[in-house]
Amino acid sequence: MLRRAGHRTFSMVVDGSRGCLNRLARVEADLLFNLVETFGDDDTKEPHVAAYYDLLGLPYTGSGSRGLALAMDKALAKKVLAFHRVQTPRFVTVFRGRLDWAHDIDFPVIVKPVREDGSIGIGFTAVAGSIKELMERIDELHTDFNHPVLIEQYIDGREIYVGVIGNARPEPFPPVELDLSHLPKGTPRIAGIEVKWQEGTRAYRGSRVRIPDDLSGEVVAAIRRIALTSFQALHLRDYARFDFRLTADNKIYLIEANPNPYLYSAAEFIKGARASGRTYPGTILEIVDLALARYRSRG
Repeated sequence: MLRRAGHRTFSMVVDGSRGCLNRLARVEADLLFNLVETFGDDDTKEPHVAAYYDLLGLPYTGSGSRGLALAMDKALAKKVLAFHRVQTPRFVTVFRGRLDWAHDIDFPVIVKPVREDGSIGIGFTAVAGSIKELMERIDELHTDFNHPVLIEQYIDGREIYVGVIGNARPEPFPPVELDLSHLPKGTPRIAGIEVKWQEGTRAYRGSRVRIPDDLSGEVVAAIRRIALTSFQALHLRDYARFDFRLTADNKIYLIEANPNPYLYSAAEFIKGARASGRTYPGTILEIVDLALARYRSRG
């Protein structure tokens, strides 16, 4: 679609090798459309790639290294958002027996890596209802990921996503909902790896993203306002997606911020863009225009 719009394009794989860094240093382009989510199979290196672009003076789409790093560290993001009066689930962080931060929270809790995204490290077993389950889960994550573990109040409710696009005047999209009602009784209603990535399973096949039509105007306005506040508080740019839990009594909890979210045609961000009146190609081109305008404004 970029070529159809008159842009000359080429692709480059950023795979974690020294060779790819050398190739990037020789790139001459008006803009990089940054789709990098990992570097050398390390998801936590995503902000480093953006920082490398900055060092090279390469303009690129999406959030910079500061916003990526803030959003990736879930505990730090929650502390920043709390300052801006954004409600997130109460939490504890622990690393190999040492508490880094601790609210008072009750079971059930959801236990996940503090610096991963894309539901990495989060499956149905992430929800713990007892000390035994909690300790087993912490040990499992410490084995798989060498960084702190986030123990978070489990919020039972609807899974709502809101995209934001823009910079000087960012605009929140209408909410979209991931319907998890198909999950078997007793299964936690979470968008874990089974729902997002395990193709062929009931959890994956039954998941549906829809535009909810039963939310009050007040709730919709509040969710969109929180998404906008969070976008600006975390220093995000161009586009992002925010994941919420909405309880039965309409309490709103921000679960996670996702800079540079997936842009395939069926993704939640694009679903929200379409609900705002945009087209898929138009949204992609808008992101390009927003990034180019950022760099032009710097002179």
